[in-house]
Amino acid sequence: MYIALALILSFVFLVLGMIHLNWVIGGTFGFAESLPTKETGERVLNPKKFDSAIVGLGLVSFSFFYLIKIGFIKLNLPDWGLNYGSWVIPTIFILRSIGEFKYVGFFKRVKTTTFGKLDTKIYSPLCLFIGVIGIILQLLA
Repeated sequence: MYIALALILSFVFLVLGMIHLNWVIGGTFGFAESLPTKETGERVLNPKKFDSAIVGLGLVSFSFFYLIKIGFIKLNLPDWGLNYGSWVIPTIFILRSIGEFKYVGFFKRVKTTTFGKLDTKIYSPLCLFIGVIGIILQLLA
């Protein structure tokens, strides 16, 4: 079960990373819908391609992290690094699922925008899933 959960998490991170990196090369799939907006339709964030590249590379590196953790990729990382990362990554996503209380997360106030609806149905639950699975993996290790 441990390996299966880690592979699922790795796959999710890889797909999310590829979506972000697609935006760097001009792709538009899901871009507009992934940005929080005010009720007026004005974007709250206006990320540049560089921002998408950083997030995309981070997500892909999280994918590789879990492959390293289960031994699918052999890389001699110190135990403290694997342990630290195994808590930091899920924490990031649990905090993202909680949100900043206005536009993002389960406790957001702006819920009627396209992003708000998708965040409630897909983005925040996915972040919570990632966080919980990451913690389960750490506790099973």
